[in-house]
Amino acid sequence: MQANVNPKWWKESVIYEIYPKSFMDSNGDGVGDLAGIVSKLDYLRELGVNVLWLTPIYGSPDQEGGYDISDHRAIMDKFGTLDDFDRLLGEAHERGMKIMLEMPLNHTSDRHAWFEESRASKQNDKRNYYIWREGRGSGYPNNWGSYFGGSVWEFDQDTEEYYMHLYGKKQPNLNWENERLREELYQVVKFWADKGVDGFHFNSIAHIVKTEGHQDNDDDNPQHLPVERAYQMFSSLEKVNAIANRLHKESGEEYDIVVVGEAAGLDPAQTLDCIGDEPGKANIVMNSDHMLLTHSSQGIGRWTNKSWTLLDLKKAVSHWQTVLHEQGWNANYLADHDQPRGVCRFGHTGEYRELSAKMLATFLMTLQGTPSIYQGEELGMIGGGFHTEEDFRDVETLNYLAFAKRTGIDPEEALKVARRNTRDAGRTPMQWDASANAGFTTGEPWIGLAPGHEEVNAEAAVADPNSIYHYYRKLIELRKVSPTLLYGEYKLLLPLDTDIYAYTRTFEDETLLVILNFFAGTPHFNCPERLCERPRELLLGNYEPGEVEGHSFELRPYEAAVYRLG
Repeated sequence: MQANVNPKWWKESVIYEIYPKSFMDSNGDGVGDLAGIVSKLDYLRELGVNVLWLTPIYGSPDQEGGYDISDHRAIMDKFGTLDDFDRLLGEAHERGMKIMLEMPLNHTSDRHAWFEESRASKQNDKRNYYIWREGRGSGYPNNWGSYFGGSVWEFDQDTEEYYMHLYGKKQPNLNWENERLREELYQVVKFWADKGVDGFHFNSIAHIVKTEGHQDNDDDNPQHLPVERAYQMFSSLEKVNAIANRLHKESGEEYDIVVVGEAAGLDPAQTLDCIGDEPGKANIVMNSDHMLLTHSSQGIGRWTNKSWTLLDLKKAVSHWQTVLHEQGWNANYLADHDQPRGVCRFGHTGEYRELSAKMLATFLMTLQGTPSIYQGEELGMIGGGFHTEEDFRDVETLNYLAFAKRTGIDPEEALKVARRNTRDAGRTPMQWDASANAGFTTGEPWIGLAPGHEEVNAEAAVADPNSIYHYYRKLIELRKVSPTLLYGEYKLLLPLDTDIYAYTRTFEDETLLVILNFFAGTPHFNCPERLCERPRELLLGNYEPGEVEGHSFELRPYEAAVYRLG
């Protein structure tokens, strides 16, 4: 075992992210639920994943995908009851799987009892549970922009002050400077830890403390400063470390759980003080640098058509892989509920869909860190099915389309941008079979299906030994038995190659070589002599083995191969 390698169950796990609303509907109301997840646990166990990450399931009016919480100790009515959750937890544990809950702590719903009291009067004892400010002259308290467009401030007619919301106006920001509020939230975390959950994903944890005074970021932009420019004013501040430590202490010292913290906007070096294996630290850090290559996830930046390059992807991924080695732990992912499908962003949706999906799976599973598969990625699902504005459900997308109308953007161009970047693209129903509504529901689904479920579905994938699903299974099995894939050091090769992403993973005396062709061309891989003079054993690839003798050989479209070097 190398120095500084501290084995932990969560380092050796594979996470599967579930967006419950779109996973499986058990009662025909068109909305996925907890009982639906229970019904698919055997499918997930066969895939090989062992941690199920559930996006918010708490009491909520569901105006923002459940991230607008109205009761932290309840289950959203559409999803079931606390008894249903207890059954899911028990059934998962019986199968050797763990449950990780996503816990948004930056804000609540405007229907939360705390906020209803807070807005009742300026004298209410919960007034300072949220962030309230007087206006500046006839305008907003400052010029910060919301993630969903417009100002972060919303005027309350009754108390004649503004409350802050970094996201939608129905998601008022909690005031983490208030000690009573902090204690309330610590007890919320403890409530679920006491129930036996195995981990927490602390959503937007980097945003929960704002700069003192809430000053403008740029005097030349008096209102609605784009959030990507005001970002530094409410993200990644020093006080976040102390709060994350307390959260982990409250939830982690007595329990064998994992704590995942989002690190949007952080450089990996900035995370080192607050992540680690020991109690009082977040265990895994989830960054989004590679996701921001095609658009900024903040404000109007999402609604651009910036192209990514392989050199940029190498730089973003390698930076985190290198800085955190033996000091922290990465969460690796290529898609989630807020992003387009991985094969749509980084792969090919046409004739090379299966090959590119397998190539991306190889990439995900061979990096150092804990991989997270988003539901449907193991099938190579694609987005789509959004023909008109009425097809969208996402608040952020609808806000953009309204903005486009106000500012005179061509409607067809706006729809094209929305189809490409909408969060709805990753939220279409899970495709279970070729029947009506893809086997997701017997009713009317809450959002339309992506095209092609007749061919791309779990039933067909499980039956086909050469499917993307079974390729994921092989990768997961390989990762389970390979200390090198778990703990080996990552070294980037060919950093300036614009078609091929190649790297090694080295642990003790073993070196694995990973070669990935990210495009449909047939580039030559020129292997460094120090590596390719050694014997090569193909462990896994998405093609039948070809001729790869010597230091240079041709790669096929979207080819992926993992070799053990002798």
